[in-house]
Order: sequence, then structure tokens, then C-alpha cells
Amino acid sequence: MGKIRRKKPIDFVIIWVDGNDPKWRAVKNQYDPNPEAGEDDQEVRYRDWDNLQYWFRAVEKYTPWVRKIHFVTWGHLPSWLNVNHPKLHIVNHKDYIPEEYLPTFNSHTIEMNLHRIKGLSEQFVYFNDDMFINKPMKPRDFFVHGKPCDTFAMDCIYFGKGSAGPYNGNDMSVINTHFNKKEMLKKNFTKWFRLRYGIKYLYRTMVLMPWDWFPGFYYHHLPNSFLKSTYKKVWEAEPEILDATCRCKIRSATNVNQWLIKYWQLASGNFYPRTLKIGRCYHIKDKNIYPLLDSIRNGTDAMICINDTDKTVNFEEKKQLVIDAFQERLPEKSSFEV
Repeated sequence: MGKIRRKKPIDFVIIWVDGNDPKWRAVKNQYDPNPEAGEDDQEVRYRDWDNLQYWFRAVEKYTPWVRKIHFVTWGHLPSWLNVNHPKLHIVNHKDYIPEEYLPTFNSHTIEMNLHRIKGLSEQFVYFNDDMFINKPMKPRDFFVHGKPCDTFAMDCIYFGKGSAGPYNGNDMSVINTHFNKKEMLKKNFTKWFRLRYGIKYLYRTMVLMPWDWFPGFYYHHLPNSFLKSTYKKVWEAEPEILDATCRCKIRSATNVNQWLIKYWQLASGNFYPRTLKIGRCYHIKDKNIYPLLDSIRNGTDAMICINDTDKTVNFEEKKQLVIDAFQERLPEKSSFEV
């Protein structure tokens, strides 16, 4: 008889902050008294869309196979959350982030130490609190043969105002220090060029092939599949760079971020090719709210990101439209709610 292959568990990790918590604001202001002065730390980054309960409803309905949900928080919790749920692991920053980095209001510090969470599985999917499962998904949508699913597409880094360009540049500097593009191409040619990526992204990669280094990777702002062991490798390879990032109390243009882990997996070939059509990020401005609402109601995209921006006008109105769409699609409370 052949050996029975046991499926490796997959955990979800989500970080959340209650930007309305006066205690949190008071401590944060000690380290960042003028948040609006830095465009990367504006109020828009912390305002609440009041839709977190729908994240839990979607996870329970569409991905019931998840082993554990690690809910990372500064210390505050939603009043409706069932803290005794057997699948829920509430994680305070002080539970896993080294003491020398605390307190922190830098999302990069929070993200770059996720591998230290006690009991976290080797395979995990990382969510920001604006990212949602939007229809039934299977474990193989995230991991295949122990490898994280992702799309390989090279891209140029955009350094425009308010962009993530500085972080991408810092991440790619590390990548190019450790990986030779030509050598990696020889090893991973069939992973770099897959029709499932789509002609547009294959063309981007081909156009950027003449350069000897990795110019950048296309980043789809959606939940990321990670291996805990990749985090450990990156920390072992660049402890000083990661330490410098984690010592910043708020985000800084000098930081690297969790995309470095994603890029390390891509550059090393430690991933399983996946189509970009797995989901869509909606940058909420004015008119594009309606395609998002349609996707929520109809399950058009398997995963979605509701990305708040400083161009989101009539915020309260749009927030209510999103809540109404979620309520229409997911009216029943989950077991994660009291």
C-alpha cells in the first residue's frame, strides 16, 4: 500500500488596528505627533470601514478548511468578536514582536516578524484588514506541493507621490544582492513564462529581460501566501537591514517591507505559478466603487482588496454602500461573532 500523504495545514494571519481607540492614538502621538506631515502615515491609513465581521463570515463560508486564524492587534478587539472560538488565536504585538521594537506603529515591523507568532503553521496566508475572500476557494489556490502560489511578472518600480516605490526599491536592492537574474532564469524558465499569467504580463517580463538585474516585480495588492521558513531565511541573510526597519516606530522611506518575502520567493523560484485573475484590488476613488459593489454581491472575484486612498471622496457614503453590499451577500452571523 502507498503512503497516505497528509495535507499540510494552512493558517490565515490578519492584522487589525482600531484607529478610533483613544488609548492607541495617545501612545501613537507620542512617537508621531504630526501624522499628516508624512503622506505615508495619514489618517486615511487608519480609518475604519466597519466591515471586519464580513471578513470572518467570508472565511467561515468560503474557506472552512483553514486551520487557524491569527488575529494580530495592538491590544484592542472588536466588541462583537467571539474570543473563545477554537480556530481563533488573538495575538498582541508584545506576544511575538521582540521587545526592543515595541511599541510600534510601523506596519512593516508588524509584518516582518509574523514568523515569530507562536503556533503559526509553515504555510500561511497573510491578509491586511482590507482584503477579503469573496467566493469559495481551495487550499491549492494558495499552496501546491508545499509551495506558495504566486504570479511571476517583472515590472518597473513607480516612485510617484504616495506610492510604495521607496519600499519596493529597498526590497529589490536586497533581492539583487542575493540572486543572479541570469542564473535564476536558467533554473526557473518554465515558472517565469506561463500563458496563465496573460499576454500583458508576459510582455512586461520579456521587455525587461535585457537588464542583468531584477528591476522590480509586479505587485498585486491581495492576500499573500508565505512560508514561515522564507521569513527565517531572509532574517538570516539580512539581519541588519530588517533590524533597522523594525526600529522605526512609524513607516519610513528607508524601510523594507513584507513584499521582500514575496519577492524572495519569486526570485528564488520557490513558488507555484498562479493566474493574476485570482482577484482584484479596487483603489477606492469615485466612480470605481460600483464595480467593487458588483463583485461583492456577485462573487465576481475570488479575492478582493478595498484599498482606501486620499482620493476616496464622500467616505461615509461609500463605506455604507460597501457594508450594504456585504450584508446582502453575507447576512448570517459567523461563529466568530457573539
